[in-house]
Amino acid sequence: MKTKVKRDPLPDKNATRKQLAEFWDSHSFADYLDELKSVKVKFAKNLSIGMTVRFDQGTEMKLRQEAKKKGVGPTTLVRMWVMEKLQMHL
Repeated sequence: MKTKVKRDPLPDKNATRKQLAEFWDSHSFADYLDELKSVKVKFAKNLSIGMTVRFDQGTEMKLRQEAKKKGVGPTTLVRMWVMEKLQMHL
């Protein structure tokens, strides 16, 4: 006879990255395989062209803080913002 192991519920779909990280740092995916589903993964294009953008020190610090809040690097955040802006004008 199988005994059902009591486990914490999966995080809410509105959980922050920090909340998700804390949950999965203390839980195993193996315990939740019956509740998880496969997803298709898309990878970014090969970003082979670089561009230098210069900022004053205060702007650079604000950019790093904002990127940290979002859980990405500053160059990724700038790229995301540029892509969003370009999409608005298409």
